[in-house]
Amino acid sequence: MIQPTNKSLTPLLQAKIDNLNKPKGSLGRLESLALQIGLIQQTTCPTLRHPCHLLFAGDHGIEREGVSASPREVTWQQVENYGKGGGGINMFCRQHQFDLRVIDVGVDHDFALYWNPHIVDRKIAYGTNNFLYEPAMSENAYRKAMLVGAEQVKGCYNKGCNVVSIGEMGIGNTSPSSILMHLFLHIDLEKCVGAGSGLGEERVKHKYTILKKAVDNFHRTTGKEDVETVIRYFAGFEMVAAIGAMLKAAELGMVILVDGFIMTACMLAATQLAPNIMDYAIFCHQSDEGGHKLMLEKMQASPLLNLGMRLGEGTGAVCAYPLLQSAVNMLNEMDNFAHANITKYF
Repeated sequence: MIQPTNKSLTPLLQAKIDNLNKPKGSLGRLESLALQIGLIQQTTCPTLRHPCHLLFAGDHGIEREGVSASPREVTWQQVENYGKGGGGINMFCRQHQFDLRVIDVGVDHDFALYWNPHIVDRKIAYGTNNFLYEPAMSENAYRKAMLVGAEQVKGCYNKGCNVVSIGEMGIGNTSPSSILMHLFLHIDLEKCVGAGSGLGEERVKHKYTILKKAVDNFHRTTGKEDVETVIRYFAGFEMVAAIGAMLKAAELGMVILVDGFIMTACMLAATQLAPNIMDYAIFCHQSDEGGHKLMLEKMQASPLLNLGMRLGEGTGAVCAYPLLQSAVNMLNEMDNFAHANITKYF
């Protein structure tokens, strides 16, 4: 059960922020960020400990319909690359001292784990079913993927982690993300569909046509449209694992860093299961993927960064981490007017 953060500490936290030796509100988003982290940790002196980044990977049956600019094999090739330390996310995790875990939840490839000891094997299947024709996964597979996410977060928590970021790798996963946005926020599907990893205009139209058929088939063949049925029908294993990770992190009172379009869609799904999770979510980056800005607006989420990135992997979340450090340092290290003997001038 995810509880909302206890807001009774708000006046004390806000007073501390307002009495730091600066004009009131002059540190902008750092102030609201400090307040949120303080409420998550229920202290006026929050800390960030042992940050972890979980990168879940899986393939998608819908990729067979030509909805992605990248071929399917890129998923496993990139996962091997992460395992060897050569990805963009590896570089950012090293820079910001994140413990990186790469987890195979459903990649269509057998990894030689003795050559790839840094890949965690939690494979449920070799990719999802094609949701144009059938549910992406069974109820049993859905439960397994949720548990994988929860397990990975608990492992980080047991090592002292209190802030977790989550990323993904799965060719074709902007397609289910667009559908989750469409169904949960009731936005026209056309506004939710973008270029993904680099589709041209004609192929974006094709992608929309395929996804529209898939949604129509879903409405026609399913007798219910509850939240878990929608997630199970369309999402990838890596996405369900990410949702499970988010839910467990909030349950444990951890700070959750949310990356771009796909991870925002996963957080959207998580809010349908547990609305209070939003108290623990920090939205880090607005990607260039079509629909992401609109999804954020509908969720009333304001991202920390807009760098024009659309790599995925959780890169935007890890890049935003120094802003959290600055917000926490502001609370813990900046002097106040009384102690510094400075006239309070507001």
